[in-house]
Amino acid sequence: MYNPMRISSGVAKKIIKEAGGKRVSNDAAQELADQINQFAYSVAKKACELAAHAKRETVKKEDVQLAK
Repeated sequence: MYNPMRISSGVAKKIIKEAGGKRVSNDAAQELADQINQFAYSVAKKACELAAHAKRETVKKEDVQLAK
């Protein structure tokens, strides 16, 4: 299912190639995309919790930096 808020395997494949991969399997690209998406969601969730703890509705740069 296409979700515009998630990194695609095509973008992940480009990242691997930029990092020096000559050939990239679809499975490898999909795995990297899944890992990036899981990490991004985890950081975003924690940043939201930090903002809420500070009694703010706005998530700030500092929240994201602390969340990682």
